[in-house]
Amino acid sequence: MTAAATGPLLLALPALYAGVMGWLRGGWLRNRPPAEAAAAAAPAENAPLLFSVLVAARDEAAALPRLLADLAAQTLPAACFEVLVADDHSADGTGAVVRAAAATAPFRLRLVELPSAQTGKKAALAAALAQAGAPWLVCTDADCRPGPGWLAAYARLLAADAAPGFNNPNTQAPSNQAPATKHQIDFISGPVLLTGPNTFFQRLLGLEFAGLVGVGAACIGRGAPTMCNGANLAYRRTAFDAVGGYADHAHLASGDDEFLMHKLHAARPGAVRFLAEAAAVVRTAAPATVGALLRQRVRWASKWRHYQSPASRRLALLVLGANVALAAGAGAALARPALGPWVGIAWLLKLGADAWFLAPVLKFLKQRQWLALLLLPLQLLYAPYALAVGAAGWRGGYRWKGRAVR
Repeated sequence: MTAAATGPLLLALPALYAGVMGWLRGGWLRNRPPAEAAAAAAPAENAPLLFSVLVAARDEAAALPRLLADLAAQTLPAACFEVLVADDHSADGTGAVVRAAAATAPFRLRLVELPSAQTGKKAALAAALAQAGAPWLVCTDADCRPGPGWLAAYARLLAADAAPGFNNPNTQAPSNQAPATKHQIDFISGPVLLTGPNTFFQRLLGLEFAGLVGVGAACIGRGAPTMCNGANLAYRRTAFDAVGGYADHAHLASGDDEFLMHKLHAARPGAVRFLAEAAAVVRTAAPATVGALLRQRVRWASKWRHYQSPASRRLALLVLGANVALAAGAGAALARPALGPWVGIAWLLKLGADAWFLAPVLKFLKQRQWLALLLLPLQLLYAPYALAVGAAGWRGGYRWKGRAVR
């Protein structure tokens, strides 16, 4: 086959990918906080309990004091939230840290200890939820660092949702379904930023993770939720109960965040939102080594085969296919130099689409410098990395927090 006939085939997936990235950029831009959220008044000091913050912890004695200090610094009145830390059989004194902090914390802080027969993050969250008293559950991880305005940002969005005449412009019900009604928010996905030493490796991880956060937010903005992160999310308790909570996927170690979001979206399209406020960003440390990174990503990838959301499956396959197509195209150009111009166009399409999409995401995260420095290296590494992680995740089985998981 001639280069003129083969060349357009090399452009097919990158061109489709570029079109989807343009569509996703539009979804990201839809996630601006509504005017009602900016104008919402902060809850009063004597306001009723609004949030129960749930933290699943296993061997987190070193990290928890920093998280609890961040929660003590929240601008939201302490009467409006409580914190429940579920200790998943820690061996490092995690429970003792929580008990000691509870004596002086300005908010209500409780330790929930799992029975010996229960293990894992979902069990820990479910145990904490069973003792929670607020209508909204907010989840984060023990090693995360929320800013002082974190819970207040959630409160502003909920106050806007309850405002008379409020109409959410960022979520639209499909044409064959009735429009979502007022008080439509059941699930809120928040932004997460990876932090760490200012090394090439850590910045590269930060850029990749920013892309995942951006795609998840953009899909929510387009009314087709795919990804979110358990380090920063909230859901309405009544909605959680209505869809059966974690029951459908209790046998899976991962996916407490995304499977719940998918279920809530399926039950009531328009009920999922992304919290696009800088004050809502939660920071978490990037994996320190390549080994730690691969273990984390294999854990995430292990839930892909259990997705029931068509949007999630299609997007994952498109991203993988476009990246593999670029690598295959580069190999083809080495064998047949006449294909070089076509491969060059494919790379420009893919990298240009990534840059176009990521620019507003990185601006929001205040990390615009990552784009110019790291986009090409990430592209060169992504195809073998994604294939290896995807294969390992599909096979199943990994170690996490000292446990072997199948």
